[in-house]
Amino acid sequence: MKRLFEILTVAALVAGMAACESLKLGDEGLSKAPESSGATLDTLFATLKDADKVLASAYYYLPYGLISDFDSKMGKDIVESITDHFVSNKHTEGDGPNDLYYTGALGPNISGDAAGGETYRFGSEKDYTAIRYGWLFLENADNIPDADPVQLARKKAEAKMCIAIAYANMVRYLGGVPIIDHAIRTDEEMVYPRATFKETVDYIVGLCDEAAKDLPWYVTGSEDGRLTKAAALGLKLRILCFAASPTFNSDTPWHSSAADWESMGKYVRYGEKYDKGLWDAAKRAADEFMTEWNAGGFYALVQATPTGVDAVSGETITLPADYRLAFRKSYRDRGTTETIISVRKSNSTSYHNSNMDLQDDFGCGGTLNYVNKFPYADGTPFPEDFDWSRPSAQGAERNPFFMADPNGDLKVDNALFMETRDPRLYETLCVPGDLWKNGVVGATYTNAKSPNFQDGGTGFLQMKFIYQTDADRNIPPHWCLMRLAEVLLNAAEAYNEADGGPSDKAYQWLNSVRERVGLPGVAEGMNKEQFRNALILERELEFGFEEVRWFDMVRWGLTSAFTTKLKALDVTGNKQKNATSFTFVVKDAYPPRVWYNTWDTKWYLAPIPAIEINKGYGMTQNPGWN
Repeated sequence: MKRLFEILTVAALVAGMAACESLKLGDEGLSKAPESSGATLDTLFATLKDADKVLASAYYYLPYGLISDFDSKMGKDIVESITDHFVSNKHTEGDGPNDLYYTGALGPNISGDAAGGETYRFGSEKDYTAIRYGWLFLENADNIPDADPVQLARKKAEAKMCIAIAYANMVRYLGGVPIIDHAIRTDEEMVYPRATFKETVDYIVGLCDEAAKDLPWYVTGSEDGRLTKAAALGLKLRILCFAASPTFNSDTPWHSSAADWESMGKYVRYGEKYDKGLWDAAKRAADEFMTEWNAGGFYALVQATPTGVDAVSGETITLPADYRLAFRKSYRDRGTTETIISVRKSNSTSYHNSNMDLQDDFGCGGTLNYVNKFPYADGTPFPEDFDWSRPSAQGAERNPFFMADPNGDLKVDNALFMETRDPRLYETLCVPGDLWKNGVVGATYTNAKSPNFQDGGTGFLQMKFIYQTDADRNIPPHWCLMRLAEVLLNAAEAYNEADGGPSDKAYQWLNSVRERVGLPGVAEGMNKEQFRNALILERELEFGFEEVRWFDMVRWGLTSAFTTKLKALDVTGNKQKNATSFTFVVKDAYPPRVWYNTWDTKWYLAPIPAIEINKGYGMTQNPGWN
């Protein structure tokens, strides 16, 4: 029988884990695995402090959404590039969006430089590494002499949560996967059959329930970043909403090859028939989180601090820039009251330079389709038929990005040059006329002098995770894998679907996310479908570049998001540097996508590399990829 390191190609699962086996003890915490200085398992678990380094390694290998050397996901591109929000023109060898997705070349036989260009390449990612370290801790922690029982129980709960997060990441990309429920020994029979979708989801939920019992509701100070009860209940709610969504919870298989339940369907759907009980379970999970929140407090959306002064009354007022800064802090800063799950790889402030390189070196950018979804600052929807040839025709307050600047110079965030749209638009994408990256107007326009406009540009640049100035990046980075805003919207979603329409609580949770950026609440009196659509839109506006949109497109079966041709703007500035006014021409976003004309729902889940299936340990292929 083949060994598991030959099966999953992850060194994490091969250490053997027998008590006599030698492991090395790291001395650099999160930056190194605990196999770097030499120690037996007995030594490694001699104290809780030493054992905590094994647990720290489980934390280190949790999923990370920003471009880094941690992995080669998408060929060091971003998942947003295969949504309707963003296009990549990174035409380098091994780039996932251009080489595999836009062309339709993705399949189970990807090899060479293209391997790693997938959203998820089973057998090559880091999730099983996190799982290995989690089980290594769980199966040896009880051997720690004189460990405080409460502290030990808490750290074991953290290990369970690391395992749950890893599986939650896999199930969203792949469906059911092999469940490794122990620390693997080299002398065991290496057979690990694929678990069903239901088994995988239920396993994650079970781990969250177990962990929640022994975790504190929140942490602060030196413990910031450790997993909490809020993380356990938030993850439980997320995965239940995912499983209950129509793609995976329906009377109709989402792909023809998933129709046979035993051979395929059970691995990629929760049940053969629609089960409303899943939404009921999600609603109960929402109630569980809210009950604990009411009792434990602490968590809150990051709110704006007013810095403006009303010219007439002299009263302090909240400016668009204040709302924008609060939104920025919610996803950028570590240790806020909004952070539910924080994943950290490095304290280096330059760790995410690759995100800037993607925009500096290639004509990547946000789509006009996405930009048009952001409403005006007063909540009025941006018109679908906006006349881009006459952007000032509807008056200053209805300009597409900023009010007119009669003085001819850039004065951002004052009455002469005020943002006209939802503050999240400016924090998510650099629009024409806004400051970007180094404090000068971004090169969103074709005649920009410095930095040079990149051919293939869409008229918009990524702003989130790049920011406006060097100072904005001068803090330790992290990947906020879950924010309170998502929990609130997940809870609203669960209530809406379980109750057949929105309740007062569902409106309250949705509107609180909007109010944080100064938008009014959504219209009252919606039915279930209308409220669902409002939620899906709100998630688009709130979570750009946070790896949310792709999974929403998949779980809700948003065919139009895949097949609608994407648009861009051809932008010309009134001067080459720091332009303050622009002319716009709508154009097709480049490159086009094979999905426009030959859509296939097989894209919902990633293909399993044939090399993994051929090893015969039990993994099977996903629908449509044979």
